[in-house]
Amino acid sequence: MAFETVALRPASILLPDSSVNPETWACVACDQYTSQPEYWEKVKTLVGDAPSTLKLMLPECYLKDSASLVPKIHATMADCLRQGLLKPAVDNGFILCERTVASGTRVGLVATVDLEEYDFAAGSLPLVRPTEQTIASRLPARLTIRRGAPVELTHIMILIDDPDRTVLEPLRNRKDTLRKLYDFDLMMNGGHLAGYAVESDTDLQAVDSAMKALKERLGEHPMLLAVGDGNHSLATAKAYWNEIRETLTEEERLTHPARFALCEIVNIHDEALLFEPIHRVLTGTDKASLFFAWGEWAAAHGEKLSANGEGHRFIMIDRNGEDTVTVRNPAGAIPCETVQKFLDDYLAKHPETEIDYIHGDDSLRSLSRAEGAVGFLLPEIDKRSFFEDVKVLGVLPRKTFSMGEADEKRFYMECKTLEK
Repeated sequence: MAFETVALRPASILLPDSSVNPETWACVACDQYTSQPEYWEKVKTLVGDAPSTLKLMLPECYLKDSASLVPKIHATMADCLRQGLLKPAVDNGFILCERTVASGTRVGLVATVDLEEYDFAAGSLPLVRPTEQTIASRLPARLTIRRGAPVELTHIMILIDDPDRTVLEPLRNRKDTLRKLYDFDLMMNGGHLAGYAVESDTDLQAVDSAMKALKERLGEHPMLLAVGDGNHSLATAKAYWNEIRETLTEEERLTHPARFALCEIVNIHDEALLFEPIHRVLTGTDKASLFFAWGEWAAAHGEKLSANGEGHRFIMIDRNGEDTVTVRNPAGAIPCETVQKFLDDYLAKHPETEIDYIHGDDSLRSLSRAEGAVGFLLPEIDKRSFFEDVKVLGVLPRKTFSMGEADEKRFYMECKTLEK
C-alpha cells in the first residue's frame, strides 16, 4: 500500500542472520558510558570474535581514535552484507519492538523518518523536531562515521504525543498475529528485547490512519515527532543527507536511502518510559555564596527566592544538609531553564567553579556531600506537558531530561542500507 503519513515511513529493515547470536549482536547506544571505557572493554571481551553491532559503530569514549577506527567499521559493515550476516527481515514495513527494563515493558515501532521533514535550525517548525539544542561542533566526528558507511544502525528514539494510545498500542494488542523476529535477553543487564514484523496492508493502513489523525489534531505548525534520544545522531543524518542530495536528480532524491533515517517511535505516555530530570552539581563553591549570588540574580530578573509558595522548586544540597528553594515569578518556562539561566551567568563570572550533570537523586546527594560541592536537585518532569514545553521553548535547555538509565537506553539491533 502507499503510505501517506508525512515524515514517518515504512522501511526495508535488515537483521542478523539466524546463525548470529543476538545476545552478542546487540549492544547499547554509542553515547552511553562515555566516562567508563571499562564498560566497553567488558563488552569487547563478551563479544570476542562473534558478529556484533559493537564492530559496526564507535563508542563515543573512543571518538578521539576515529581516524584509525572508522575505516575498519566501514569494512566490517560491507563484510556483513557480503557474507550474508545481515539479511532483509522486513520489506516495506515496520518492526514492533518490546523492551523490558526495571520500569516495565515499553513498546516501540522501528521505522524511518523523512529527513526532508526534519530540521534542527533555530526557529524552524518542521514535523520532526529536536528537543535539545544541536551543538554544531559535535557533528563533524559523527559525519566521518556516516560518510562511506553502507548501512546505518540506530539508537534514535522519537516521541509521539498520543494520550489515547491509537498508534502503537493496537499493534501491541495483536502482536500474536505478527511474525516474531527476535526474542532474547540483552547483554550487560540491558533487560529483554522482542520484535515482530509489521508488514500486512491492514497493519500498515492502521498505522497510517492513526498517524494522520494524530497530525490533524495538532493544528497549525504541528510537531508530530519529537526526538527524545539521539538528537545529534539525527542531526548528523540530516547533515549527511544535505551533502548527498546536492549530487542527485530530483527523481533520485525521492527514494535515496540516505533521505530516510532509521529510528524507534515511542509514545511518551507509555508507563514504562521513564522521564528523569538531570540534576546539577557545582564544585569549587559553597552554598551560602551561591545562594546569595542567586538571590541577586533573581532580583535583577524579576524573580524572588523563597522557601515556599508558587513557582519553580529546587533542593540545594551540600555536606551540611538540604534546603528547599522556590523561585517565584520564574524567568524560565520550565524549572530547568530557570536554574540554568542563573547557573550560566554564575559560571561565566566564576571560572574557578565547574558544573557536572548528574543522573539519579542518590548520585547527586552523594556527590553534593563532598567539600566545595553544591547540588541542585531538579523536580520531576511532567510528561503530559513535554510537547507543549518544547513548542514554547523551541528546544529545551541542555541536559534537561533522560529517558531512563544508561543500561535502559536503546540497543542496536536493526540496520538499514544507506546506499542505492
